Order: sequence, then C-alpha cells, then structure tokens
Amino acid sequence: MQLELRHISKTFGPLKANNDINHTFQEGRIYAILGENGAGKSTLMKIISGYQQPDTGGELLINGTPTVIHSPSDALNNGIGMLYQDPLDFPPMTVLENYLTSHPRTGFLPDRSEARREFLSIAQRFGFHLDPDMLIEGLTIGERQQLEIVRLLSLKIGFLILDEPTTGISEAQRQTLFSTLKQLAAEDKLTIALVTHKLADVEELCDEVMVLRHGRVSGTCTMPQPPDTLVRMMFGHTEEAVREKATRTMNWVQLSRGLLPDSDNLPALPLGQPILQVKELTLQTRLLTIENITLDVREGEVIGLAGLDGSGQGDFMRQCAGLNRVSWRDHVMSGIAFAGLIILFDYLMGYSSTVFTTTLLLLLGLTLGPVFISLLSYLRDRTEHVYFDGIPTRWMSYRDLRERGLAYLSAGRLEEGLVTGMTLTQHFALAKLSKIPWVNWFAALRRTNEGIKQYDVRGQAFSPIQTLSGGNQQRVALALLADNLRLAFLENPTRGLDVNSARNIWHLLLSRREKGTAIVFSSPDLDEIVAYSDRVMVFSSGRCTLVGDPAKINRHDLGLLIGGLRHD
Repeated sequence: MQLELRHISKTFGPLKANNDINHTFQEGRIYAILGENGAGKSTLMKIISGYQQPDTGGELLINGTPTVIHSPSDALNNGIGMLYQDPLDFPPMTVLENYLTSHPRTGFLPDRSEARREFLSIAQRFGFHLDPDMLIEGLTIGERQQLEIVRLLSLKIGFLILDEPTTGISEAQRQTLFSTLKQLAAEDKLTIALVTHKLADVEELCDEVMVLRHGRVSGTCTMPQPPDTLVRMMFGHTEEAVREKATRTMNWVQLSRGLLPDSDNLPALPLGQPILQVKELTLQTRLLTIENITLDVREGEVIGLAGLDGSGQGDFMRQCAGLNRVSWRDHVMSGIAFAGLIILFDYLMGYSSTVFTTTLLLLLGLTLGPVFISLLSYLRDRTEHVYFDGIPTRWMSYRDLRERGLAYLSAGRLEEGLVTGMTLTQHFALAKLSKIPWVNWFAALRRTNEGIKQYDVRGQAFSPIQTLSGGNQQRVALALLADNLRLAFLENPTRGLDVNSARNIWHLLLSRREKGTAIVFSSPDLDEIVAYSDRVMVFSSGRCTLVGDPAKINRHDLGLLIGGLRHD
C-alpha cells in the first residue's frame, strides 16, 4: 500500500502537535518515524490510524486516491492497522477471545474452531508461541504484541504502524519481531511505519527515516546513515553533544560506585540503614518458581533487576510492594468452594437447602473464602520473608506500605498508575488525597504546573492523560511520585523515553538519593542497568544471583548470568 500525507496539521488548544507534514510511504518499505518525546510522532500515527482527525486543509491519499478516515474501523477497512505501545486487549479474556473480537462472524455465534485454526496458522508462520486458551493477564508485553500483530494480519491490512514496539520486551522477542516485520515487508509487500527513538532499532530494521522535530518534518533519509546524522536531525546536536550534556549525571552515578579514575578525590555516596529486607523468599510466578531470594536494600541505594522478560523481576517487586496478594478470581473461587463445602455438609447431614439459604451460604463463602485462603497460606509457611523498615509486611497492603513511604510504578502505566479520561490536574489532586472530604484545586494546579516544569511534560494542566504521548505519560507517572519517598519500585522507568529524556529522568530520580530514597528498578536495557545500579540482582531460570562487585556490573558478565552460563 502507498500512503501519501499532504499538509497534515493537528492542534490541541495552544499546542501544535503536527505542523504541515508532507510525506509518502512506499509499498513494501520499512520506515522509521524518529523524534524526541513530544515531537508529534504518536499524534501523526493516530491521525493515520483514525483515532484522531487532522485539522482542515490536510488530506491522506491511499494508492493515489484521497481518503477520509473518520475512525479506527474506517482505517482498518482501508487496510491500516496500528500496534500501540500499550496493547489494546482485554486482560480478563483469553487469547482466542481477544482474537475473536475482530474476527468476522458467519452466524449468530463466532466459529471458534475456524478462528482457532486461522489464529494458529498465522502465529506459527511467524514463530509466535501463543496459547489460544491462556488469559491475556498472564502474557508478557511481547506476547501481547504478537497477539495484536496476528489479529491485524487476519484483517488483511496493507499498512502497519508500530508505536515503540521494542519497549519492555526481551531481546529474543525483539529479534522475533524484527524477523516478522522483514518477512511481512518482503513477502506480503506490507508498508511498515516504526515509531521509535532507538537508533539501534532503526539501523537494524529500517529502509528509510522520517524525523519529526517540534511537530514538523526536520529531515528524511535512506538508511544506512551515521548515528550522528540522525541525532542532529532529532535534537539539533550530535550524539557526542548529547553525552556531554549528561556528563554530570553519569559521572556522579559512576563516582558513587568508584568506577572513574578520579573517584579517589570524591567520596562515594554514603548509604544508610537497611530499609527493605528480603529473607529466603520463595516466589511462584506463572512460569516458574524462584526459591531463596535474599536481599537487603539500604537507604540511598539503587538496585537493578536484570533478566529476560518473564523471569520474575516484576513479580518480585509486586510481592515486596504488597501487590501480589490473593487475586479476585481466587477470592471468588475460594468463596464458592467454601460455600459448597457447607452445602455438601448440610446435604450429608440430611438438611435441605432453600434458594435463600444457598444464596446466604454463597455470600458467606465469598466473605470468608479469602480469610480461609490467607489462613491456609499462613499455616503452610509461618516465616516472615519481607520486612519494610524492620516491620513484617505479610499482613500489610500496598496502601499501608504507601503511607510508610513506599511507591510502585508499573510498566503498564495506563493499567496501573494513570486513569484514562482524567486530566493532569486531577491526577495530581488524586495523588494528594487526604482524609479531608474536599480537594484543594489551587494547590493541585500549583503542583501540576511544578511537575510539568520539573519533568518537562509536553502537555497542559487540563490535558486529558490519554492525549499525551507515551513518553509524556511516563513523565507524568514519575512526577506523581511522592516527595517523601523512602523506597521506590520502578518497572522499566524510562519506557518510551528518548535518550535525552531518559537521562534527565534519571538525574531527577538519583537526586532523591541525597534524601535517603532507595530505588529498586527493572529494565530490559542492560546499558541502563549497568549505568545506574549500585548492585544488580539477576533473574535467570528460577535462580537469583546478586552482583555486588562494581567491577562485575557490565554487559558481558550480566549477559552470562542472564543466559545461565554462569551462576556466581
């Protein structure tokens, strides 16, 4: 499919996200859409995919024919599909049920057997190992992307847009994705637009590049190109200048670990008392069991969690943050089982149950079921494994821990953290809710403007959160972290951020260390783990290895541990 953009502009109040964009995408080519956060990349792709309408005066031509796209369904009908940074799926449903949401029906009910056959055929063609009967909430980000690609391909699209597809996925999933995209471009003549800020992805995958800056096209080129050329088009300066701009941040991180030659002249950042203690914790994840996890986190310390996607890093952080408690599904099932036992006992004793008593027993079971499960868990293992500030956390909820100075930032920011439909000001008001039954909107607006300025958010105080780009949503999520934090669990904290923004965010995060804030973070980017961690815990094949020697915190040694080739 050939797609031509003519004079495309888009404004949001005083903000001009896109400004007179002209470009032609040729059939069977892979294009990179580059630009720093807020450059207008996501807005442009949303216009092409029908989620937003351009200002008057612009037009889209598909294979030379002017086309008006009013909605995402219009876009799909015209052969345009988009894979979002946050996959559009339904977590409580299975993989096949999500696939069926866009599958054409031939009768009153969908043909599940035919849909299953078609789904497996497409998935197997590209080497996607997806179980049609697995719940979405049990999939990794990379697997959810694969499901969305299969769904879009079943709709016979000719133009595929991917928004930051390599963010939050493992290297193996990245290679599978790239192989799939190259195959689609070469064999199916699919036109592909890759929205990214990662130059390594562009160099490995793309044929051509379009760079946006301040809403305009600042340049186009055919690959390969030197990285400095692309950086200059993105930021207006070279990669060396970007590094120099971040020197202070990088140096004081490395100096605190004693890695620079002049570190003897500057004292290392002193660490405080242990704030989190994990003792011989056994962690049960969807795929594996990790035993004997032991870790002490001290005030002011940064701990990086490295490993392949799905190795348990996220589960470990959620467990320590009080979020891996009994799920609602376990609540319901245990309640039904508990009520069923009572009804069975009544039946065996010769009592007859009416509808009223059965309903009453069921409600009683739903109430007492979670208590029953918690009691069984306690009787099975009475040992306390996680301590926050010296206090056992077994019976503490996330809310209890949050009041004591703990925070958790999920990789799924729109699922856990931000609320679609709410403005930035409403988010800042919600973050500071107290027992007083009203909101101080003047104070909330002041905090919002301070957060926008401090974290360089490209948006307005009254902008709905969903109108911001993925990178700007991430900045808002980080800006919402409390000032008096004692311990922060951050899952992929720089997800969707360009190199400049990522370094600035880390500068702000690390400045909290002076106040004693400890940081535990995970990232699929080993360079980020190496650059910012005092110590690293590696998760690999059900085993945890703590790397405390700064000399061993490097890509090579960590890669060997992640690959299971070493078990230091």
